[in-house]
Amino acid sequence: MSKIKLAGLPEHGLRGELTMPGDKSISHRALMIGAISHGKTVVDHFLWSNDCQQTLKALQALGVELKTDRQRIIISGQGFSGLKAVANWLEMGNSGTTARLLMGILAGRDFTSYLRGDVSLSRRPMKRVSQPLSQFGAKIIPSSTGTLPLKIEGNSLHGSTVKLTVASAQVKSALIFAALQAAEPSTIIEKLPTRNHTEIMLQKFGAKITTASDNLTIRIEPGAKLTGQEIKVPGDISSAAFFLVAATIVPHSDLIIKNVNLNPTRTGILRVLKKMGAAIEIDYLPNDGEPLGKIEVRSAQLQPIEIQAAEIPAIIDELPLVALLAACASGTSKITGAAELRVKETDRIATVAAELKKLGVQVTELPDGMIIQGISSWQQQTDQLESYGDHRIGMMLAIAALRSKQQFFLNHAEAVAVSYPEFFNDLQTLIQNSR
Repeated sequence: MSKIKLAGLPEHGLRGELTMPGDKSISHRALMIGAISHGKTVVDHFLWSNDCQQTLKALQALGVELKTDRQRIIISGQGFSGLKAVANWLEMGNSGTTARLLMGILAGRDFTSYLRGDVSLSRRPMKRVSQPLSQFGAKIIPSSTGTLPLKIEGNSLHGSTVKLTVASAQVKSALIFAALQAAEPSTIIEKLPTRNHTEIMLQKFGAKITTASDNLTIRIEPGAKLTGQEIKVPGDISSAAFFLVAATIVPHSDLIIKNVNLNPTRTGILRVLKKMGAAIEIDYLPNDGEPLGKIEVRSAQLQPIEIQAAEIPAIIDELPLVALLAACASGTSKITGAAELRVKETDRIATVAAELKKLGVQVTELPDGMIIQGISSWQQQTDQLESYGDHRIGMMLAIAALRSKQQFFLNHAEAVAVSYPEFFNDLQTLIQNSR
């Protein structure tokens, strides 16, 4: 599927109902927390994406017993001490979540581990994790460029107070996993609030973790026994975002997305859409863990928006889509405080700008964002669009193509399988519903 022809403008819009695949962030964490707990953990509605499978394979390599069927995983956890040394490399593939969270877990073990990733992941920064972990006594040696491959010399950890300099849920989660293995309590202070799936799930498993009223200060008490649980993974809001944006920008659309995760640390895209004038209705459903709900969205005319640093953590994965919304709005939009986009799977500031320009959109790159002049219809410069091997860029471009009657092709379309293997099938279903 290296190159595919993208669907063009659906005459009657996008219509129907979708249930999203399992949340990617929660699927990763359910595997890891189940592995370091005692007893049986059952993970239902697991996301079988390339990234999540990388976590599964790494845990199996570390000696964790996992039984699988299509969307259900049964984990026989034996606690942190159940993890065993691996003679060879632990393969991370393209998954930054796998690499960074395992750094925190393996830092406190009594053996040495070696992590490596693919070409893309090997360009992403790892010192942002290894340096704060060193405050717990962790011994992690990245490559000379501060990236994978790296060596983790597991040893006994001590408690610490760590103030983060980057707003990253992956870094925070790695430190929490290390703090659970420390000899004394620890405190982590975030730069800005980030997604809190690790804290919510660890509390369900019995960990003693409290978050202060500032939503920045997290205290971890080590020593609590983690006990296996049943986890029903909610639908992924980051996956749903592509269809929320599609229904907003494609005329005559009316779409319902069911059982989607509505954790407020992840719903920044909903706030952006509403601020821009999107027609969205949210129906919250009762749930004892992560908040769930149903979202209905219809096509709408959009107003420009200005996004600043404080809003970035809640929409970091959706920023390519925010840029697409801005390109469809009436006026000039500006995104700043998003330098983190430079060190994702690709430099997403550069790649988004390059691809939107192919559609005739005027985009000015900033060091930490971009300025976008919205246009009413695409002014096609080429029929060749490029994912750069980045799943979110590829899916954003597939949504963008829906606004054009002209033909587009997407190169390296297989990248979408990193987070959403059924994306093109689900999109085609909505298009067929409108005929």
